[in-house]
Amino acid sequence: MKIAFEAKRAYTNGTGLGHYSRTLLSSLAVNFPEHSYYLCTPRLTDRYNAAAFSNMQVVTPQRFPSRLFTSAWRSSWVKKDLKRLGIDLYHGLSHEIPMGIQHTGIKTVVTIHDLIFERYPGQFNAIDVKIYRKKFSYACAHADRVIAISQQTKDDIMHYYGTPAEKIDVCYQSCNPMFAGRVSEEERRVIRERYQLPERYYLYVGSVIERKNLLTICKAVKALQNDIPLVVIGDGDGYKKQVLQYIAENGLGDKILFLSDRAETKGLASFRSAEDFPAIYQQAICMIYPSIFEGFGIPVLEALFSQIPVITSNLSCLPEAGGPGAWYIDPYDVGQLAEGMRCFATDAVLCRERAAQGVAYAQNFTADKCAAAVMQVYLRTV
Repeated sequence: MKIAFEAKRAYTNGTGLGHYSRTLLSSLAVNFPEHSYYLCTPRLTDRYNAAAFSNMQVVTPQRFPSRLFTSAWRSSWVKKDLKRLGIDLYHGLSHEIPMGIQHTGIKTVVTIHDLIFERYPGQFNAIDVKIYRKKFSYACAHADRVIAISQQTKDDIMHYYGTPAEKIDVCYQSCNPMFAGRVSEEERRVIRERYQLPERYYLYVGSVIERKNLLTICKAVKALQNDIPLVVIGDGDGYKKQVLQYIAENGLGDKILFLSDRAETKGLASFRSAEDFPAIYQQAICMIYPSIFEGFGIPVLEALFSQIPVITSNLSCLPEAGGPGAWYIDPYDVGQLAEGMRCFATDAVLCRERAAQGVAYAQNFTADKCAAAVMQVYLRTV
């Protein structure tokens, strides 16, 4: 079977959508080598290397006007390339499929990660909400199958777009298998020096946006008044300015460390590709992820595989991602979060117990299992 993918985010996205794409593509290529995989992307970067797989090809716009109008190529004109290549099935990895592809005879699958913009439209630009709604609803209506990455997302697809339950498959996502590998002490030392990491630290990984709630973590750091800093991997815009203002007003400049803001970090390919992340995770006291709402929450899963405890929200799909070992809090309650942080910083036995529960639960989400679930969707579709 020839399977094509909308792979822009595999090459350009450093957060959840990109990690999902890269992990799934690699897992499919390794576990199902009998198929051929075509990655449709407007441009290449060093975030992903398709050349590492003999059964994978990259498809980019080659002629005018596609090379000039790459958005139009992605959203419609790519159909010509798909037909030329004899593609059997097209998978939109993040919420969209080409307009009119249902008339080509090519079967389609689309992954919907979340419908957060429908639940919290005020946190998005109004024009973006209209664009997302048009793309997402079109994909759900016209794709042959819809993959939801959690039961929460499936429920939302049915609620907001009226998509029949029998058309939607829940296929949990995984994270890069590198997080399951134990990092040597020498590599940990190298990473500590490379990023000037403190000896002990809490960790937050994710976009710095209102929904992900970094400001509450900063307030908990202040409430704790201990000497353990928070390491932040992620960037943002307007909401980040609020966070930075709070940090400045409360004298937390030496307690909240933004790795993504450092000039020397931005130039590292091993940071952009997340290659260095397992060593950063595995040296943290715990991962803190008090998001208000998620489609799944890959950083939670990365932490479970890294064998560190997780503090996360008791809302949306996060209990699906965190399992029985995570420490759940009301994400609006600074005191609950601070107490979880205090316990993990002072109780080594608790850390080991929760980490062990977490890594056991994470085996439900291995890259191999997730790729197998998606392949079953493909086989039922063609």
